[in-house]
Amino acid sequence: MPNNSMFARLAIAFAFMGALIWSCAPSEAREPGTLPNVIIVATGGTIAGTGVSSTTTVGYTAAKVGVEALIAAVPELKNVANVKGEQIFQVASESMNNDYWLKLAKRVNTLLAQSDVDGIVITHGTDTLEETAYFLDLVVKSTKPVVLVGAMRPSTAISADGPINIYNAVILAGSEEAIGKGVLVSMNDQISAARDVTKTSTATLDTFKSPELGFVGYMQDSKPYFYRQSTRKNTADSEFDIMKLDSLPRVEIVYGYANMDPTALDAFVAAGAKGIIHAGVGDGSLAAAVKPALIDARKKGVVIVRSSRVGNGIVARNGEANDDTLDFVVSDSLNPQKARILLMLALTRTDDTKAIQKMFYTY
Repeated sequence: MPNNSMFARLAIAFAFMGALIWSCAPSEAREPGTLPNVIIVATGGTIAGTGVSSTTTVGYTAAKVGVEALIAAVPELKNVANVKGEQIFQVASESMNNDYWLKLAKRVNTLLAQSDVDGIVITHGTDTLEETAYFLDLVVKSTKPVVLVGAMRPSTAISADGPINIYNAVILAGSEEAIGKGVLVSMNDQISAARDVTKTSTATLDTFKSPELGFVGYMQDSKPYFYRQSTRKNTADSEFDIMKLDSLPRVEIVYGYANMDPTALDAFVAAGAKGIIHAGVGDGSLAAAVKPALIDARKKGVVIVRSSRVGNGIVARNGEANDDTLDFVVSDSLNPQKARILLMLALTRTDDTKAIQKMFYTY
């Protein structure tokens, strides 16, 4: 016959199992009144797009559906968060520009400063989503979660991916696990760091990847699971402050290819560019026909950053060019479009190339 100590051990075991089951339960198991407060800030994109039929997945019109309709399409949100929506603007993301970025970043910082906001989801077109994510990663002044989400199919499609992506993004933005992880991108049940992620396919649902460093985590059964995080400075640790800025310095990208000439570079410099990202071939190599124009641009005060069109790998300082002698900067592992963002923000602080190079190794 079991004794009292055995019953005591069984009681403790069942109590432990119960606590374990509760801790692993999905977010919707939270008691009413304890749900996180999440703001969905809508900017447009395919996730808000419409097609002429339920089978239209190309040739649709982006940025048509408002934020309240996006929220209403996912009634399950009420089980995982107290959700409110704001339509900050409504654009297809290929038309994203610096002015939109500044407006969005200022609003996000204002919202995150409120004690009754636990996290923010930003709906966005996928074409420039990675750029907006990295910009916010550098200028958001909070450790609270900020999650960008989009869709590869319009809201009217049979298998629209927007609703489940929004659902996962809201859970992620309201989770304690995402605090202090920097700006995140949540799509296709995968979680990516803003610095590392890039769009890799024109049409498939698994387009967003971090080709070399991998995802930081996954969404599964209404819960985020993290396996790594970026070691680069971001958000609350960033030195960049845009709250008083009305514009950003002009920085352009010159793409490297066989038989290129300096026409585009010269035009950008003549138009007043303060910085040039040279998206060179290979390890950021400089074509013989373009190198003199880059050197001349630097003498005129334009900051030159050597990046690579390859999209992966570190651009080696003093590798394919003598950067010390030329007074050039290298992009480290940032792709050209993200190097442009960091250089714009760097130029709001300094035009010293040594200081800017340090920033490229820091962020």
